[in-house]
Amino acid sequence: MAILYQVIRIAVELMEWLIIARVLLSWVNVGPNNQIAVFIYEMTEPILKPIRSAMPRGSLPLDFSPLIAIILLEFLQRLILSVLF
Repeated sequence: MAILYQVIRIAVELMEWLIIARVLLSWVNVGPNNQIAVFIYEMTEPILKPIRSAMPRGSLPLDFSPLIAIILLEFLQRLILSVLF
């Protein structure tokens, strides 16, 4: 069970770091041929797209979906770990 606990924690932490990397990549101009950027976008888009589509479009040009995704990932991690352990 300790291995499952570590796998869940590492998977959530890795996804959080990928979301943070995506936010940082959005601040710089990365070409479409950059394989690392493509990988990060492909890994995070399934999480961010539903959140982005559920959020109301305001007048601010800020995307809060990464912040909401990280909060939801932390919540889900704690919920799953509390149920399993």
